[in-house]
This record gives sequence, structure tokens and C-alpha cells, in this order.
Amino acid sequence: MCGIVGAVSTRNIVPILVQGLQRLEYRGYDSCGVAVYANGLKRARSTERVAELLAQVEQEQLQGSTGIAHTRWATHGAPAVHNAHPHFSHGPGPHACEKDGRIALVHNGIIENHDELRAALKAKGYVFVSQTDTEVICHLIDSLYDGDLFEAVKGAVGQLQGAYAIAVFCRDEPHRVVGARAGSPLILGLGAQGGENFLASDAMALAGVTDQIVYLEEGDVVDVQLGRYWVVDKAHKPVERAVKTVQAHSGAADLGPYRHYMQKEIFEQPRAVADTLEGVQAVVPELFDGLGEKGTGASAWRVFKEIDSVLILACGTSYYSGCTAKYWLEGIAKIPTQVEIASEYRYRETVPHPATLVVTISQSGETADTLAALRHAQSLGMQHTLTVCNVATSAIVRECKLAYITRAGVEIGVASTKAFTTQLAGLFLLTLALAQAKGRLTESQEAAHLKAMRHLPAALAAVLALEPQIISWSQDFAGKEHALFLGRGLHYPIALEGALKLKEITYIHAEAYAAGELKHGPLALVTSQMPVVTVAPNDALIEKLKSNMQEVRARGGVLYVLADADSHIESEDGIHVIRMPEHYGPLSPLLHVVPLQLLAYHTACARGTDVDKPRNLAKSVTVE
Repeated sequence: MCGIVGAVSTRNIVPILVQGLQRLEYRGYDSCGVAVYANGLKRARSTERVAELLAQVEQEQLQGSTGIAHTRWATHGAPAVHNAHPHFSHGPGPHACEKDGRIALVHNGIIENHDELRAALKAKGYVFVSQTDTEVICHLIDSLYDGDLFEAVKGAVGQLQGAYAIAVFCRDEPHRVVGARAGSPLILGLGAQGGENFLASDAMALAGVTDQIVYLEEGDVVDVQLGRYWVVDKAHKPVERAVKTVQAHSGAADLGPYRHYMQKEIFEQPRAVADTLEGVQAVVPELFDGLGEKGTGASAWRVFKEIDSVLILACGTSYYSGCTAKYWLEGIAKIPTQVEIASEYRYRETVPHPATLVVTISQSGETADTLAALRHAQSLGMQHTLTVCNVATSAIVRECKLAYITRAGVEIGVASTKAFTTQLAGLFLLTLALAQAKGRLTESQEAAHLKAMRHLPAALAAVLALEPQIISWSQDFAGKEHALFLGRGLHYPIALEGALKLKEITYIHAEAYAAGELKHGPLALVTSQMPVVTVAPNDALIEKLKSNMQEVRARGGVLYVLADADSHIESEDGIHVIRMPEHYGPLSPLLHVVPLQLLAYHTACARGTDVDKPRNLAKSVTVE
């Protein structure tokens, strides 16, 4: 995840900006930069560590009392200086590429309609010097600027589709920084010295600088000046946001308005998925090329052409993401796929096949069982290896020749949430890339899938709005000791994941079954005291699933159904229905899992368990 720090002060704020970036280094990045007002806009950018950026600003004696800074993952374009933030806009015409600009901007997130905006701005004479969607926002604000930066930003965000947090300042208004957020976090810090104020993507960036934090809400635009600030909501109406006191380096600084890390991480999923997909302009195998630090020079294009099957190795939640991917890989890419629990794989006789792509999935990249299974597969002669992982510097990334790094950010809650949905996003991209390499993906299919993926952050945000209805369900579950989860097709693994979440943090015994298996045993367990959660997307299996639901009702079971808007399943006696905002086709698992996460979370809260640190479990299983 990218990091943002901004400030308006009467003192030189470059040390504060750089220090803020250092506090955000745990998020991961491959470029960084800072821009300040110093009789014009001045900046320093680097593709090295923040320490190198600090040395650069000290050498150049970069100073200023207004500025912004950023750490970035290379997504839209390579990790090169010209793609690093902050970006400048000088207006259209021959001076557009000059070093000194008029508007300076940093950005987290992904802009879905950047292509259309880019074309319109090029028609106005704007020259683009990077491959980023961020530069589009910068030029757009410049095109709307008429002496009032706040008004220009409000006008610009009204044209943006996607997820973003931005911080902007202007050469012509040197004591003003404007911020806006939609789908990505942004906070305001109120300083005590000389009326200075700050913006950041995480309160941790301001630890030691201020403990007075305002958590901006979805759609907010904030005008930050010396000694004052004001906020408008998404309707551009003035609003008051509460000021919270957070202690430097305390958990509160990370939690913000949330009760637990798990809840925070559930609500970070629109941003996490947006960050994971940031910069994906087309489905190309090169998205999975080996990372340079391994020195393998691995080419995904060559590997994808050579392989004829896939073996997925993973544990726990990551295993269920692999089970979901099996449906995609076989249904879309037409590639035979086997999914193995990593802790079991190396202890049984298998039939190795050299033309297999071995895919490991891990949040931490340090899972001992998965690493051991990977090494076992390699020892059997399967040398085509790829990982989907959240930590670019982890062991599993170093040991696999190909990689896709998810951008979920640090996940502290033991029960994985945002790591799961970002894994699914990466695995769906892998499916499309393999289908393309095999000539099984048309241009129109690629465009439709990419459009659906770009809409995921907004779709996830709509699902999160169902939380009040899920809280009501949780009151019913809190007093139960058993639960059954049902799903069919690619939603069967989602039922498995929902049951796992309930087990992990509520200690309620939960099982998941493919719904068609009810009559082969599990139906004997169904009573009015065992709630039955049913994942019911409006897909080809919906009528079969309705029959399975009737089997439950005939035995006195009580159903809790997550139904698509057009599935024609209604609430009635013994059937509780929460209607999903929209049907999402093959990507539906990413949406249907979120209510199951929330159900587990709120049931755990009602039962009074330790949500973030469930008994007997650890975040990263680094021993067998």
C-alpha cells in the first residue's frame, strides 16, 4: 500500500515529511518522493529507500513550509523516477514537461476511468510524462484551477471513478493543502505549533508530531491551511468530523474509529483490492514476471506457454482461495488444476509432471508448510513456480521464479480477511493471463473482465454497507454452538471460508458442505438450533440450491441466506435473507465472502471473545 504525508506549517517541514515516510515503510514500496513550496514547486524523488531520499533532500538543501510526500508501489509503469510521486502539472502547451509546475499531487488508489480522462486532457494540450493514473488527476485539477484549489479539487473528484486518497497543493496558494478520499484512507492531523496542520494515509505517519487526529469519511474533501481547516462531504456540504486523541505508537493510532484490527481490515478491503489491481491496464503474463531481486530473469510468457496444468499449494484461508481459483482456471483458462493442502502434500506419493505450474499462496510468505511443499514439488522436478503473496521480501517470493504481490498492507488480525480477497483478485488475474497465453481469451472477454475488476472496490464498499443487517444476524448466532454453511460451485469454497472464520474467532463449531451433499449425511444434523448459512448467487445452480434450501426447511432448520438481488428468494418464516447489491458473475466470491467475515466478527463481539488474538492461533505459522 502507498503512503501519504502532507503538511502546512511556518517551519521547514521536509524532516517531518520524510520521517512520516519512514514510519510508513512497513507497508512496502519501491519509490518515494517529496515536494515542497520554495519560491515555486520543488521536489526530490527516488527509487531507493527513504534513507536515500533523505540524503538527496539534504544534499539539495530542499526546504519549505508546505509540502507533500509519498511512498509508492510500482504499478502504473516501472519503478522509475518519472513514475514516482509527487506528480506536477504545469498546464497545457510547450511548458507542460518543465521541472517546476503549478499543481503538485500524491495519490493512493486506482482511477477506473483514467483512460477517458487522459484522452480528454490530451485533447486540451496536456502532455503526459508518466504511465500513472495519478498524473491524470494532477492535470485534471490543473485544467479546473481558477484561483481556488479547493474548488478545483471538488470539481475534479466529481469526475473520478474508482478509489483514491489524494493530497494536493498549488504554487499560487503556497500555504494550503487540499485532500480528498474515496475508498482509500486519509486522516487530518492538527498540530500545536504555529497553527500547522497535516494530512496522512495513516496516523502512524504523524506519531510524535501530533496526537490530535480527524478521521475523514468516505467522499470527504478537506481544505488544510495554517491554523484552520474545513471539511465537506461527498455532497460538498460542510461537515464536522470528530477530533480524536491518539497516543504515538499506540494501537489506537492504527485502529482509528474501529474496535478491532479485524473490523478495520474488513473495511480496508475496497482499498486493498484497488491497490492490488492498481496499474493493471491489460491482461498480460508479464504481470507475473520474476522479481529482479531473485536474479532469475524468469519470463511468465514463456512459462505460461509451456505449462499444461496447475498445482496450487496453500494452507488455511489461502487454501480456500486456491479452491476458488480452481473453478476459474478450469472454467475460463481450460487448464486442469489440482489444489493441495500444503501440510499434506509432501507426505504422500504423488505423480509429478514437469509441465505443471506450481502456485503457492501465502499472506506472509513465511508459512512453513507451504514453503516445505514448494521445495518438495521442486525436488520432484517441477521447476515452474509462481507465488501470490502479500510480502514482497518474504522467503516464498524469493524461492518462486514468478510472483504476483498483493497490496493488502499489513494485516494484524489473526483471522485473515483482506489478504483473502486480494489473493482472489491476484488469482483471477492469473487465470486471465494463462487464458491469454493459451489463446483462450478474446479481446472483448478481456475488456469485460477488466471492467468488472476495476469496479470491485465500489462493489465491495456497497457490500460493507450491509453491516447493520449482519449485526442483527449475529445476535441469533451468539447463543449457538453449531452452524452449517452451504454453497455450490465456486461458492462452496466461500462457504468453507465462512465456516472457518466463525470457528476461528467465535469458537462456534461450524462446518461447510457443498449443498448437494446435504442428503448424503449432513441433513441428519439439521435442527432449529443449528443455523444454516447459505451463499445464494443467481448463477446456473440457483434452482438446485433452492431445492437444497427446501430440504433444510422441511426438517425445521432455520436459513440465513445471502441472495443476489435478482435471485427471487424472499424472507419468510424460518428464512432470513440479506440481499446483495448486485450479481457479479465469476467475481462474485469476492463479494459474498465479506458478509461472512462480518458475521463472524460481530458474533465474536457478541460472545466477548478476543477477536484479534483467538486462542491457540498465530498470525503467521512459521513452524510445522
